[in-house]
Amino acid sequence: MPNRPRLDPAEFIKANMRLVPVPALPEIRFYTAHPGSGLRRLVDPEDDIDADDDAPEPQPPYWAYAWAGGAVLARHILDNPMTVAGRRVLDLGAGSGIVGIAAAKAGASEVIAAEIDRNGVAAIGLNAAANGVEITIVHQDITTGPPPAVDLVLAGDVFYGHEVALRVTPFLDRCLAAGIEVLVGDPRRHDLPLARLRLLAEHQVPDFGDAKDATLKPSGVFRFEAETALAGAIKPSP
Repeated sequence: MPNRPRLDPAEFIKANMRLVPVPALPEIRFYTAHPGSGLRRLVDPEDDIDADDDAPEPQPPYWAYAWAGGAVLARHILDNPMTVAGRRVLDLGAGSGIVGIAAAKAGASEVIAAEIDRNGVAAIGLNAAANGVEITIVHQDITTGPPPAVDLVLAGDVFYGHEVALRVTPFLDRCLAAGIEVLVGDPRRHDLPLARLRLLAEHQVPDFGDAKDATLKPSGVFRFEAETALAGAIKPSP
């Protein structure tokens, strides 16, 4: 059978996902998946478009739901707008763009969202428009190069796996070396480098995969710090 044309992600998202408030962030609305959204058709264009609608969904793409690290950063920014006000901000691994949207709403002078997934890129554009903010989207892995010209990097849920952490950490170190502040949002996942982080705040937010009626869990907002600074802080007195 001939391959069918690849679905346009923006059109698919608008037609099959719901624009709803983000859990724990009623100020922001985003397109989120639901059991009838048929995400399998967007994830794998070779799937039968007429597949049984009652069939189980595949593992949902990360951009289709709010994750705790992004949600806690967004909550913190909205509650403390001076964190970003007047600053150039990078939303690293932006996913659905929730963190960047919060930064734009809180008064950032410029917001750049870096995302490698083409479907996530489409979602960021739609979500930004739905919230009345402007975001510059970079569709590439920027962790392999120098940091962009920003004042602040917001990194939500970027330590969700060992290999990802190994790739992201050197980039964040280059950001620090360039004088860029780095804030990390995370519910303390296994690969979070706690030795490099200083806890700034905690907020109650749900995490990706939690049941709808699950109790909100504390997630942290951390400042990512240079190893030399930490070594100096714990150096014993002579």
